[in-house]
Amino acid sequence: MHNYTAPAEALKNKVILITGAGDGIGRCAALTFARYGATVILLGKTVKKLEAVYDEIIAANGAEPAIVPLDLKGATASHYTDMAATIAREFGQLDGVLHNAGLLGVLSPFEHINLASWQDIMHINVTAAMLMTQALMPVLKKAPLASVVFTSSGVGRAGKAYWGPYAVSKFATEGLMQVMADEYANSTIRVNCINPGATRTAMRAKAYPGENPARLKTPADLMWLYLYLMADDSQAVNGQSLNAQP
Repeated sequence: MHNYTAPAEALKNKVILITGAGDGIGRCAALTFARYGATVILLGKTVKKLEAVYDEIIAANGAEPAIVPLDLKGATASHYTDMAATIAREFGQLDGVLHNAGLLGVLSPFEHINLASWQDIMHINVTAAMLMTQALMPVLKKAPLASVVFTSSGVGRAGKAYWGPYAVSKFATEGLMQVMADEYANSTIRVNCINPGATRTAMRAKAYPGENPARLKTPADLMWLYLYLMADDSQAVNGQSLNAQP
């Protein structure tokens, strides 16, 4: 599976929703999925960034994307239900969801964790992903094979000092994935996690401001795993937490 090489039309006729699609890994995934034939739904809170990704896809002769401007912090269950209804009406089915959006917060000692920050991180990283996926289940079930991919982290597998709410949110993400994977094990829906590892993104720079980004993998270096989990070649993979950087 490592360094999977996807066929040129691996995602042809698939409709894939990407959260946090305006930059970093989400942007790269959107461009990559479109290049391999998918129609992508770009979800994020900054319209200008989403429009830039849209323009890049169109310029590369990709299928016309859809844009969903949405701030996960303020979104409610009804927002996700309305979005799912629109996807069902416009596309008929949803073949994949990449939960890429996330909030790091401030790294601090346990005794200094701020409650408001804790609640924001847990809401965006866990609750919003749960509510969105729950609302999308009916349209995911319409696809012949559907893939739900959550974004995990190394600190979501082994707790690390000062990573407090972010680490806890990623432990919860792993748990959510495992519960869903077990529940839908005998269905057409598979559910997995990706741990991107140390990657050249704005979030990584915030967590490690003194690090030399030139030494890190770029989002493009990781796309083999994102493609694999969205392509039908991974249809037997369910309930796994996979590393993009072995």
